[in-house]
Amino acid sequence: MITVDIVESTERLMGLREEWTDLLRHSASDCLFLTWEWQSTWWRHLSRDRRLFVPVVRDRGRLVALAPMVIRPPGISSIQPFPALEFMGTGSVGSDYLDIIVRRGEEERALAAVADCVAGAHRPLELEQIRAAGSGAEDLGAHLGRKGWHVSAEEMNVSRFINLAGHSWTSYLATLGSAHRANFHRRLRRLEREFTLRFETESTEEQRGAALGRLIALHQARWRERGYSTAFHTPNHLKFHEEFSRLACEQGWLRIYTLWLDDEPVAALYGFRYGGNFAFYQSGFDPNYAGFAVGLVTMGLAIGKVIEEGASEFDMLQGLERYKGHWARESRPLGRLDIFPPHLRGLLYRGTTELGRAARKAARKVLPAALADRIASLRGSGTKC
Repeated sequence: MITVDIVESTERLMGLREEWTDLLRHSASDCLFLTWEWQSTWWRHLSRDRRLFVPVVRDRGRLVALAPMVIRPPGISSIQPFPALEFMGTGSVGSDYLDIIVRRGEEERALAAVADCVAGAHRPLELEQIRAAGSGAEDLGAHLGRKGWHVSAEEMNVSRFINLAGHSWTSYLATLGSAHRANFHRRLRRLEREFTLRFETESTEEQRGAALGRLIALHQARWRERGYSTAFHTPNHLKFHEEFSRLACEQGWLRIYTLWLDDEPVAALYGFRYGGNFAFYQSGFDPNYAGFAVGLVTMGLAIGKVIEEGASEFDMLQGLERYKGHWARESRPLGRLDIFPPHLRGLLYRGTTELGRAARKAARKVLPAALADRIASLRGSGTKC
């Protein structure tokens, strides 16, 4: 017998850890950003004035699905003056592959139950950073569409990745463009010739605090001269990474790679080994060493370390940065779904959303890109303890 309950309190969310983890491992959407550790840490530090709305679906007491959602009030990272449902993890923290978590084999019944629950809330849904094809969110949209809801999908970004299956470091390098491969080797040889080079993996609790601090300092030093970064830009984002890196360390996921030249840390890369995949989250380098291409060398050496560990994929996550294309040849699209209730209320939501997006696009043509991004990120930050 299928039952649906809505988790609305932090206490109940925190109590779901074991069941959530088991469900995720037996779902098609299993990934780092849907773990209880990532999602609950986001809720505690970055949810701002949102309210929990997590439909939990059970079959005779056994958890078969949950939809990690929140109700976002007007004015928080929003272009419409109405509350809306969105995924936990949305915003400048950079969560990819957000989705509904459904136990394999239970998709049809469980998603129909989630759709009934969401329909009863009579709120629009803005679901971002989802896989543009094959996601539970997409199936939820189909269920709601059959109920008369208006569903629109848009591709918003891409996630580049390296398929490492069957590769050694040598065979992977052979897949790169000859100019990029030669540039990497030339830069590495120069560093080895002019400095005493060390490349360290830091993944234990004893190493974590200092390594994370170095990474953040190097990232901020890099961006201080180039503009504005939304990676570690508020106290709440720093609290998020302090807590999540500790949880990730406990689970064996944390990897911080640091490049040292003559005992000085000059570049670092922050990521997570989850299952067979490595997720590259962020990096930084000392701008005084920019002429030595320490960022490029760090990326190459990190990919080599990940191959040594036996990972099947190096995921560079969302973003169209040109340097990612030098290392990764494959990509997967990331999209968003806007789902509006039927009848007059839905038409009002939809019309307001479309007007707001048109205004935002017009503003971006006038404002410098860095300023527009900063305004958007500040509207999406906050805390919930």
